[in-house]
Amino acid sequence: MGKRQWSSLEVILLVLFLLMTIVAITMIILFVTGEPGVISDERPDEFVPQCPNIPLTERVDCFPDAGASMSRCEERGCCWSPLNERNVPWCFFPTNHGYTVQSVHSTNSYELHAEMERMVSPSMFGGDIQQLTLHAEMQTSNRLHFKIFDAKSKRFEVPHEHIPTVKSDYTSPISDTLEITNNPFGLTVRRKENKKILFDTTMAPLVFADQYIQLSARLPSHNIYGLGEHVHQRFRHDTNWRTWPIFTRDAFPNGGTHNLYGHYPFFLCLEDESGKSFGVFLLNSNAMEVTLQPAPAVTYRTIGGILDFYIMFGDTPEQVVQEFVELVGRPVIPAYWSLGFQIARWNYGNLTEVKATVERNRAVDLPYDIQYTDIDYMEDKKDFTYDKVKFRELPQFADYLHEKGQRYILILDPAIATSKRVGDTPYDSYDRGTAKGAWVFESDGKTPILGEVWPGETVFPDYTSQNCIDWWIDEYERFYQEIKHDALWIDMNEVANFQKGSVKGCVDNKLNYPPYTPKILDEVMYSKTLCMDAKQAWGDHYDVHSLYGYSMVLATEKALERVFGSNRTLLLTRSSFPGVGKYSGHWLGDNGANWNDIKWAIPGMLEFGLFGVPYIGADICGFFDDSSEELCRRWMQVGAFYPFSRNHNAEGYRPQDPAFYGADSVLVRSSRHYLRIRYTLLPYLYTLFYKAHTTGETVVRPLMHEFYSDSATWDVDRQFLWGKYLLITPVLDPGVDKVWAYIPDAVWYNYETMERIRDRKVFVEMHLPADKLGLHIRGGAILPTQKPEVTTTYSRRNPMGLIVALDDNNQAAGELFWDDGDTRGTVENGNHIHYQFSFDNGRLKLQVTKAGYKDPNNLEFDNITIMGVPDPPMSISVTHIPTEGGSGTTTVLPNSTYYHDGAKQVLFLYDLSLTLGESYTIQWDMINEELQRFDCYPEENADETKCKARGCLWKENTITGGPWCYYPSDYGYAVTTPEITNSGITLDITRNMKYRSSGRPDSPDVNNLRVQIWYHTSNMLQFKIWDPKTDRFQVPVPLSVPEPPETDENKRLYKVSFTENPFGIQVIRKSTGTKIWDSAVPGFTFSDMFIQVSTRLSSRFVYGFGETEHPTYKHDLNYHTWGMFSKDQPPGYKMNCYGVHPFYMGLEDTADAHGVLLLNSNAMDVTFQPTPALTYRTLGGILDFYMVLGPTPEMVVQEYTALIGRPVLPAYWSLGFQLCRYGYANDSEIAELYSDMTAAGIPCDVQYADIDYMDRQLNFVLDPEFKDLPNLVDRMRGEGMRFIFILDPAISGNETSYPAFDNGKKADVFIKWPSHLSDEIVWGKVWPDLPNVTVNEDLDWDTQVKIYRAYTAFPDFFRTQTAIWWLEEIRQFYKQMKFDGLWIDMNEPASFVHGTDGGNCLGNPLLENPPYMPPLESKHMGLNHKTLCMNSEQILSNGKKVSHYDVHNLYGWSHTKPTYDALLDVTGKRGIVVTRSTYPTSGKWAGHWLGDNYSSWDQLYKSIIGMYKHRLYRIQFTGADICGFFNTAEYEMCLRWMQLGAFYPFSRNHNGKGNPRQDPVSWDANFAKASRDVLNIRYTLLPYLYLLMFEAHRKGNTVVRPVLHEFVKDKATWDIYKQFLWGPALLITPALDPNVTAVEGYLPDARWYDYHTAKNVGVRATTITMNTPLDHINLHVRGGYILPWQKPENSTFYSRKNPLGLIVALSDSGTAQGSFFWDDGEGIDTVGRNQYLETSFVAEGKKLSSKPDHNGLNPTDYLNLGVVKVWGAGTVMVTGATLTDSSGLLHPLTVQHNTSTEVKKPPNFRFDLTFEKFE
Repeated sequence: MGKRQWSSLEVILLVLFLLMTIVAITMIILFVTGEPGVISDERPDEFVPQCPNIPLTERVDCFPDAGASMSRCEERGCCWSPLNERNVPWCFFPTNHGYTVQSVHSTNSYELHAEMERMVSPSMFGGDIQQLTLHAEMQTSNRLHFKIFDAKSKRFEVPHEHIPTVKSDYTSPISDTLEITNNPFGLTVRRKENKKILFDTTMAPLVFADQYIQLSARLPSHNIYGLGEHVHQRFRHDTNWRTWPIFTRDAFPNGGTHNLYGHYPFFLCLEDESGKSFGVFLLNSNAMEVTLQPAPAVTYRTIGGILDFYIMFGDTPEQVVQEFVELVGRPVIPAYWSLGFQIARWNYGNLTEVKATVERNRAVDLPYDIQYTDIDYMEDKKDFTYDKVKFRELPQFADYLHEKGQRYILILDPAIATSKRVGDTPYDSYDRGTAKGAWVFESDGKTPILGEVWPGETVFPDYTSQNCIDWWIDEYERFYQEIKHDALWIDMNEVANFQKGSVKGCVDNKLNYPPYTPKILDEVMYSKTLCMDAKQAWGDHYDVHSLYGYSMVLATEKALERVFGSNRTLLLTRSSFPGVGKYSGHWLGDNGANWNDIKWAIPGMLEFGLFGVPYIGADICGFFDDSSEELCRRWMQVGAFYPFSRNHNAEGYRPQDPAFYGADSVLVRSSRHYLRIRYTLLPYLYTLFYKAHTTGETVVRPLMHEFYSDSATWDVDRQFLWGKYLLITPVLDPGVDKVWAYIPDAVWYNYETMERIRDRKVFVEMHLPADKLGLHIRGGAILPTQKPEVTTTYSRRNPMGLIVALDDNNQAAGELFWDDGDTRGTVENGNHIHYQFSFDNGRLKLQVTKAGYKDPNNLEFDNITIMGVPDPPMSISVTHIPTEGGSGTTTVLPNSTYYHDGAKQVLFLYDLSLTLGESYTIQWDMINEELQRFDCYPEENADETKCKARGCLWKENTITGGPWCYYPSDYGYAVTTPEITNSGITLDITRNMKYRSSGRPDSPDVNNLRVQIWYHTSNMLQFKIWDPKTDRFQVPVPLSVPEPPETDENKRLYKVSFTENPFGIQVIRKSTGTKIWDSAVPGFTFSDMFIQVSTRLSSRFVYGFGETEHPTYKHDLNYHTWGMFSKDQPPGYKMNCYGVHPFYMGLEDTADAHGVLLLNSNAMDVTFQPTPALTYRTLGGILDFYMVLGPTPEMVVQEYTALIGRPVLPAYWSLGFQLCRYGYANDSEIAELYSDMTAAGIPCDVQYADIDYMDRQLNFVLDPEFKDLPNLVDRMRGEGMRFIFILDPAISGNETSYPAFDNGKKADVFIKWPSHLSDEIVWGKVWPDLPNVTVNEDLDWDTQVKIYRAYTAFPDFFRTQTAIWWLEEIRQFYKQMKFDGLWIDMNEPASFVHGTDGGNCLGNPLLENPPYMPPLESKHMGLNHKTLCMNSEQILSNGKKVSHYDVHNLYGWSHTKPTYDALLDVTGKRGIVVTRSTYPTSGKWAGHWLGDNYSSWDQLYKSIIGMYKHRLYRIQFTGADICGFFNTAEYEMCLRWMQLGAFYPFSRNHNGKGNPRQDPVSWDANFAKASRDVLNIRYTLLPYLYLLMFEAHRKGNTVVRPVLHEFVKDKATWDIYKQFLWGPALLITPALDPNVTAVEGYLPDARWYDYHTAKNVGVRATTITMNTPLDHINLHVRGGYILPWQKPENSTFYSRKNPLGLIVALSDSGTAQGSFFWDDGEGIDTVGRNQYLETSFVAEGKKLSSKPDHNGLNPTDYLNLGVVKVWGAGTVMVTGATLTDSSGLLHPLTVQHNTSTEVKKPPNFRFDLTFEKFE
């Protein structure tokens, strides 16, 4: 058979069959694999829309294109409901469109992924993508990122230059912020602090097609700002169905809704008056539109790319902007000269006309820095050429300008002509670009696309191509060699094209004609630009069109860097995209000379501030059209305050440069005036740009950013601010001289008159005549200034100055950034000067924080103006503070150098000559007469008659709490005979006898006094005032006063002087000139029973005085008085409590600190007043002050404890958790509690017994109900527990046989009356009951005391025989029942009767009710209320007899040492004593608890304040009763308190009788677990806590430490009292309020690691929100420190046996250091006997080294070193480590390294004293 021949038809059919087969197979593969993810556009059968019943405002448009009808709407599967309102969509989405979530998964708690599938529904425009992926991550605590994309087909994504470089800091779980709804898919974004919904896409379905993507979200408020670039006639958006297209376009900004030059899909939403705000940024460069509707809601419609959203959260609008620009790139600092005024116009015609313009503006002395030329300088408008006829001398033009200190800027457009140059010569730039392939191509990717711009036919550079970038840099470099200039202006880069698409037109395809075109100008994609199918390196022009200007900026920045090198220069672009501000400024485009455009420029500037482009302004006087004189004058006024200040107009219109209007015109005078103000304030404006560059702050700022709590500011956009402080109110309408302006809620000063205006928080009619603009400075501002000149070149040579505008609190602050104004990178490389300015309390501080630049002009601060000074200063001094440290030099200014304008209340300082780059303090006494008054009648019911009877003055005081009765200025004493030596000063002083006595006849004045001042050390002095003729009581508390005195003045930190009349002492810190004590004020009184002395304070930051409950750590100085007198009084506001501590720490404005102790034990009070000043009043003794100079807060405590004695080192076990209850019924309850705690595995070391263990509350007598307690105690102690018993001082005297009383009476230890009154004991009543009574507790308290309580005697612990008696009674008790520590209570001393039984106090009644009574609790009852009679006699150890009146406050102090000595004697161990009443030096022997507190939430934070204060008093072992003593504890409160209390040094849960149990096992399993978890952390860190206790004992360091102690330079820490540190390294941020799951906490300027995760949180010097679920407390470890730790156990008996571990938390530089202290944990004076180990650790250079600093440890107490955790070890995997012993041998170690947490863990190895390092 022959071969069959195929016919042509058969061949064709076969080929077609094969092709169809291939296509079919391909489609099957695509369908199965999902590539490219596009499904067919067929309409599903019988789709029924589920139409929601929703408010009209929430309808989302399903038919955004034209031609909606019922049938067409239903074809889309949408809902049709026509209305009589066209704005509201008639066709809107049902609920069954969109996508459903198929799966959700995550790899960690900070991110999640979801897969989605499209619901079956009709298509809007076809090309719907079936499967989508969501990726979301909580990149920082303030930034959420989520994107929705087709994972199976790569779509265009913006190749942003900066965003990929931004690091994430995963600290906040995404579940706190983002919630996914599955069906249909939606996202809900919440504010994690309050769960408020911010961005809710569940309101409408997601549409995601190939060329149409739509997403809608409900918003929380109508306060929406941003989106651009458009002309927004108002800054706050209208949400009434407004649609804004976004697509870069060369269009006129004429006020319509059309799209303009830039592309900004970013908006900010202010949520409410709280200021909390958020920003939403869609990173998508395709053509889009954004609709705002009144739900309120936003709908995005974009026609390409993906949905790539960033949501930024802030507590204020300003913080949102900071977050946004951190993401896209913080703004560049422009060259200083670019902040000068600028002139330009299109088509001067020739260079002669340009020079004429320059000369006429020079001639009128107009400040004027920059001259431009537009495209008319070019040859036929060709880039990189110049017109050699009309601009023949252009190569020399820059030199011409430079001669007068001016600059030259020229323009370049992107489009490059294809034609040849004049004379038919080659256009080399075009030829080289063609050779490079530098152009945008047609759709074939080969043929350059041709269009038409200014030079005619053009090609368009593709700045996304490296070939183009190289060509552009080269051309620019060539051109610069020909035409010198200073900066570059780029225009027409949207990209603009005068042809539609190209000279060939554009083909009909889906890119040029997409299924949906957003409502862009002309509604044709390629109108006035290129065809959308043109090709660029980044992709289709369809995708990258709006990136054209952005890419040109990136390329031009490289060109500028090539040409100008280290010179900063300037770049100005018309088209922009988020991130452009990192390199460039922008002007608002080709506006018109009309009154609308002058108005609309302000919202435009404000918006570009939001967008991160602060170098912004409009063409002053308008670009198109002729500008009238009035319009141009008003525009020049406001334009003087545009950041980019340029007058620019177009060809064909009249010139409008200022001088054109006439040299003596109002316009020229007004322009010159306001430009001179601009130039005066350029240092402030430049500093604002520095802040924008370093923190992202806005420069031009809307009022609502500063006054967001005032809703009236939300709409204000006819005014604006420079930064925080300068308010600009322009005239923006013709023919008016009055404007309706808003004055926000602050103090404001008229800039020009310097007068304070009265209005605030109100709209006013502001009179602004033809030559005036509204200009106001906000109170609280310090603005740096410089004397202006006609250019910045000259002004930068002039003296600088400051304008200080005081606020309501007479305070102000500011800063200055200064460099050479021109060099790149001066911030980053440190070549600059930075000042922080502050004013407070009459002190102006100029503090240099960076001095890395020396100005060649040797600049000085010359003049300083202070507004808001009502009275003239008495004197002014200037102190120069050397940068290298050491003492400062102080100069008193002569009167000729300052002037006070009383009418305007302005103080002018002249000719100061303060060198720029040096630090200074300028001090004066601001005389506010009312604030200078010192109270002459502190008692109640003052009136004029009583006042004048004391010889004092009476006058109404307008300050709340201020005295009306006050001392005359010369009231007090005068110096008669001074004697000054190298070691101190001795003075005799005499009372001014012209005045009557103190007004208290029963307390006669002492007319002659002796004053002695001792210079004890370089940092401590003492001054003492007493009656040399009378033996007055002096406190018998021994202090460690060093010998000999410091006689070398150069070594002393202080200088002491005195005023003679009235007498006063001044102590001055030499290094700063700060007066830290100044008692040269009226009112000094020294009488028999009333002594008063006042002093001015160095600042308003004062801490200390106690013991009483304070609501804040820092004292409120607004006339508050605090009484001090020890009393059995539970904590309460202004209630004097258990101890007395007349010590305070003052924090000076310079961040130096000092401490002051008044060694006086009489009843007293202290009054603070806002002068600031302090008044002491005491009822006896003498004045004996000790002052320590620090200068750091921690050094103050160290120096104070060196004086009064270092704190006791407690036994190690006492740092464990402790349990106590008043109200145990019997020993079985204690046994059951012990068993329950053990079973629950909750760490616990100490069990207490309160007075219920005593028989009838008798000391040393066991109650029958507790007969088995000794055996229980023995069992518990045998199992590692410890036991502490309570002892009260009062001893019953009603027993027939009671050894404690009988022995005491025999030894004569009890307090008695003075012998001339009686030989009897002074009887009181306390807890002991009478024998043989049954107490009826239903009776009232006083009745119970009367009929049931026994008479009690009070031991006089001053006496030696009392200590012997007390020791013996304790010894006998120990034989009966073992204990490990003692708890002494009721030792104020407390009594249940007042004075004595029956209340009849013998002797002088004035002692019980003195002539002056401090504001004590129940002061009307007398000093003997709830204690002994004041005339009771006590006998000091030296035999001197004293009245209880003088030593009452020392009773607890005298009780403590004998108890401590007895404990050590009978147990032979260190143990611990806990005492209630304390006085300075008590901490040498005992710890303290904060008393009988209440179960209430406020007690949590107040306990932190209490611990803060007691660490000042040198009592480091302190804490509050966890969960409260009185009242019933509530579950959440008690659990939060357990978490807080786990970090008390003294950690004890204790409650009162009659209340339910509150111990950890009394609640439920969750409570027990949470308690166990947090106590396990405590026990883990006990080696660190013990180290801190050791350092307190040896060096005086604090244990619980206020944040300010470590970060005192950061004033944000000065008022923190809801967080605290353990030592320097562990920051505790507890939850202190009910129903919270997040807390605000401040992280100071250091690296911090989350203790729970070991991750670097990456945030510093800021307040952050920390998640705090109920089972969590926030703990952070400070980088740079090494913390010792041990594995926790149920008690320290077992945990001490575990290996030692180390947490090595590396600093930014990869270093850390720390120490370890170890002894046997309970030996007596192991430190003094050198029986301990102290080792220091250093981590540096990938090595951890140890060095034994002291080793006297018994070998049986050695530890193994176990796990070492290195935090911050980096993300590069560490694969090995070695240990080097002291002999040099290396031991290899295996390592675990978690690169996500950056934690490295070498394994266990033996620790011995020869260990040196591992690496």
